[in-house]
Amino acid sequence: MPRSLPVRIVKRLTAAGLNADREAVTLLAGAGDPAQAVEAVLDRIDQEAVTVTTADVRPVLDDDRVRTDTNVSTGGQNGNNQTTEADSTAEIKGVKTTESTSSRAERDPDSPSVSEDVTGASTGTGVYEDFVAVFRDRYDRLSSILRGRVNHRPTDALESMAGGADGALIGLVTDVRSTRNGHHLVELEDTNGTFPILVMKDRPFADAVDELLLDEVIAVEGTLSDDSSILFANTIHFPDVPRTFDPSTADRHVQAALVSDLHVGSQEFLNGAWSRFTDWLHTAAADPVEYLLIAGDMVEGVGVYPDQDEELDVVDIFEQYERFAEHLKAVPGDMEIVMIPGNHDAVRLAEPQPAFDSELREIMSAHDATITGNPSMVTIEGVSVLMYHGVSLDELVAELPLESVSYEHPAQAMAQLLKKRHLAPKFGGENRIAPEKRDYLLIEDVPDVLHSGHVHKLGVDAYHKVRLVNSGCFQGQTAFQRSVNITPDTGTVPILDLDTLDVTVRKFT
Repeated sequence: MPRSLPVRIVKRLTAAGLNADREAVTLLAGAGDPAQAVEAVLDRIDQEAVTVTTADVRPVLDDDRVRTDTNVSTGGQNGNNQTTEADSTAEIKGVKTTESTSSRAERDPDSPSVSEDVTGASTGTGVYEDFVAVFRDRYDRLSSILRGRVNHRPTDALESMAGGADGALIGLVTDVRSTRNGHHLVELEDTNGTFPILVMKDRPFADAVDELLLDEVIAVEGTLSDDSSILFANTIHFPDVPRTFDPSTADRHVQAALVSDLHVGSQEFLNGAWSRFTDWLHTAAADPVEYLLIAGDMVEGVGVYPDQDEELDVVDIFEQYERFAEHLKAVPGDMEIVMIPGNHDAVRLAEPQPAFDSELREIMSAHDATITGNPSMVTIEGVSVLMYHGVSLDELVAELPLESVSYEHPAQAMAQLLKKRHLAPKFGGENRIAPEKRDYLLIEDVPDVLHSGHVHKLGVDAYHKVRLVNSGCFQGQTAFQRSVNITPDTGTVPILDLDTLDVTVRKFT
């Protein structure tokens, strides 16, 4: 099989707006006429699909016109197929990033390890059942966190209880509105149905309603009305980070530089600030800095917003990544680099985002970086860092009527994500989300550090001992930012002490 064949298949599917399972690519590469097989899959696949699976490919291969080439592996175990399968896996390693990072960790036990990454595991096709599956997974996993705090009763059980009895419910928020008297009516949904919750405006926890977003999972304890048709809330519980949480730290003094939003290719890319940063990395003061974590938007992208071409210094997306790769070469060669994509990068826009494809990985291969999806849990020196680009922060700033949640204070918005134990609580809206069988945006394991970007504002704080870091950017103020009066924090690099989780912010502008 030609080494470039799986790569060409992945590129053709990506151009059509689709991801692909590794096994599906292998099957297509083994067709008698791979190009014809790919086009046949594109003709037949559901228009709502986001990932090509073996179930999409096999009916095409059953067609006599695109029979599988018997000299190419489709997963068999005979001797000839074993060799071809190994070659095929190597050829499309960019599609299965988790395997790449695992093998790297085997070579070097000090290398970053990655979990909770959708790359190579995307199963969503956009059908109704996928949406049901992702919400069911969200509810099941978050309700398991909350069940230790309340004695949950299903919605239909509450309806059959005696009026005036105490009850508790765990559910997804499906509606929040105010009554004529200024009280709050919240509707929760579990797997059995929906139930209304009344939060009286004079209750000491009534302000918690202002923190609610549609589709997040909460628990409510209260008292049933006389006719058992409504639950008067006494307490609202968020999944939250336990107050007993104790973060892990490194057993030696070692540091990580946390950056994001370079936007190489933009006319506003700050080449000078980046050069001053990379020059500093070569000084004695930076000797403890052994890791560089980049939380997305390596390049400016193409066609991300209307008339973007007028603000581009480089109009070709591949050239943008080539320029980025050149800038990355200025980083010391022995530094471990971890990269996730953002909304300006050349991956699917819907979250969770898979890692860069094999062609882009090849362009950025100089440092043998760990390239993973958005979001991903990355463990370095025993410290777990949840890397998430941060598009949902826009949603929180727009939706939550809280003075503390703003672009000027991104860490406060990040704290809300931890409180809700979800990186994108509201499904849809401005933040596009791909339905998967597993909700990769759910924060099941509490990280030691949450690292985000996207908003171009520096934010450093802590929430229940979890370190929060938003990195700022290496892009000057854009026309859009001027129009909404946002002044970006440029050339800022938070330096994280992995042994203490303390942060020092260095400025390179």
